[in-house]
Amino acid sequence: MERGHQIETWFIQYEKDVTNYLVYYTGTTDVEDLVQETFLRAFRAFSSFKNESSPKTWLISIARNTAIDFYRKKSVWQRLKERLDQESSNHHELQTEEKLIRKMEYAHLYDAINKLKPNYRDVILLRGIAELSAKDAGQVLGWSENKVNVTFFRAVKKLNEQLKEGDYFESFIG
Repeated sequence: MERGHQIETWFIQYEKDVTNYLVYYTGTTDVEDLVQETFLRAFRAFSSFKNESSPKTWLISIARNTAIDFYRKKSVWQRLKERLDQESSNHHELQTEEKLIRKMEYAHLYDAINKLKPNYRDVILLRGIAELSAKDAGQVLGWSENKVNVTFFRAVKKLNEQLKEGDYFESFIG
């Protein structure tokens, strides 16, 4: 029962990290099934964990692959329908001005991250959101530590440019 106990321990330690990563990776807060699938896959693949990376890095790698597999299976139309349903249900909720502004800031940041090319987006999510080290992010992506650092620097620069281009909040608030 060591495998089950270890996965349970990792779930307690890293569930929030995996959930946060998947929320940013997928763009939705409805990631509970993906989190469960991630830990189920980790349980099944436990014997392949060789302690060459941290458990957090290994779990986020599994989460990333789980999300990729999930979205490959989903049709474009289904994703569009879910997004429209979510937007219309969110539209009916009454929001305070502060909550609305925060929500708009997150949406703007999320849109800017999604406009980045895939390798920039991945490194931003792993380093900036999941807070992995360059070494750990490199293990997830199969890159050298140097490539992670250089790509992260370039990605942050590009993300800042996109956020400035959209100087969206000054026109909204000001």
